[in-house]
Amino acid sequence: MDFSRVELSDEDEAFRDEARNFLATHMTEEIRRRDRETGDNFDEGLHLKFGAAGYLAAEWKPESDGGFSRVRRRIWELEKRRAHVPWVTWGTTAMVARSVDKFGSPQVRDEVLPKVFSGEVRLCLGYTEPEGGSDIATCKTRAVRDGDEWIINGSKMFTTGAHNCQYVFLITNTAPDAPKHKSLTMFLVPLDSPGIEIQGIRTVDGDRTNIVYYSDVRVDDKYRLGEVNGGWTVLREPLNVEHGAVAAAPDGLQDTSIMMHQAGFLSQAVDNAAASVTRPDGDGRRLIDDKSVAYRLGRCVARLETALATPGIFGRVAIAQTMRDISPELMDLLGAASTLPFGTDGAADDGSAEYAYRFAPLVGIYGGTLEVFRNMIAQYMLGLGKPAYAPLAKKVG
Repeated sequence: MDFSRVELSDEDEAFRDEARNFLATHMTEEIRRRDRETGDNFDEGLHLKFGAAGYLAAEWKPESDGGFSRVRRRIWELEKRRAHVPWVTWGTTAMVARSVDKFGSPQVRDEVLPKVFSGEVRLCLGYTEPEGGSDIATCKTRAVRDGDEWIINGSKMFTTGAHNCQYVFLITNTAPDAPKHKSLTMFLVPLDSPGIEIQGIRTVDGDRTNIVYYSDVRVDDKYRLGEVNGGWTVLREPLNVEHGAVAAAPDGLQDTSIMMHQAGFLSQAVDNAAASVTRPDGDGRRLIDDKSVAYRLGRCVARLETALATPGIFGRVAIAQTMRDISPELMDLLGAASTLPFGTDGAADDGSAEYAYRFAPLVGIYGGTLEVFRNMIAQYMLGLGKPAYAPLAKKVG
């Protein structure tokens, strides 16, 4: 592994300073507070400012088309993370926009992409169904052709950001009698279509996601992405990105694994805990002077550093599991005041460990549960074969 430092040119240092100043000006404490209160993980005003300043287009496009260079892209990603920019809706938008660009009709590309870059249009994922779990190919939401239109009926769970988006990247079943991976068709459905109802759901960490109902929703065929019953081809690339199952870039200028943004909250909790236990009380005593405290905190730091250095799909599991394991340890070290949330007077660490503790279960199910990812590692990385889910055969006699 190459731990060498990247030396920035004068121009790239100037870009870093520009990005840092832009974020310091526009990513305000008011936005942070509102994001915690709403759980949206999105701020429209800030997003539109990114679009107006050209950052959305530069982040999405390759350098050959006017986008960031690899170094500037990495600088921008890290500076956004340090500023705790609400990011989820842009993450899904950027992912879906690539599928629109690759599989969409010229009409839809012209309708959607320019407004994606300005920030006016956002895109969300319509994958999971109430009874479907992580196997999204078992889709029951039906799309039936009616001339130049399709009629869609069904429902989707965990459509995060739908209430702030204009389109949903929707998996539908268009051939219920076909094998499940050959029965899917993808659509980019306008969310202002008649028959769509969005209902908010709050998760334990305070985030808002949604359940979306589709009742006789009519969608023009121009919004179909890819071939009829060829939806798995359209889905494969964004699913690989979401799973972290993509090859590392040869220049090393990318996250070690996905979930690094979420790991930032855990890193902050560890830093705050370290600051707290090394701070003398009124009698000059420090918690860190208790060897058990020093050992437990050191173990947490070691676990965190190991998770951050674990690559690919392995790192996706390591980060989520580490967040589950060490956030309660941090709270225990800090005492009862660590249960007070962000913005509360007397919170031991401004609620950072408490937030990581509530956030941890969600990090373990984004894009699929930890169990699913462990099975993927076992099957595809370690060659252990396909999991057997059938019940054990009963002995006869």
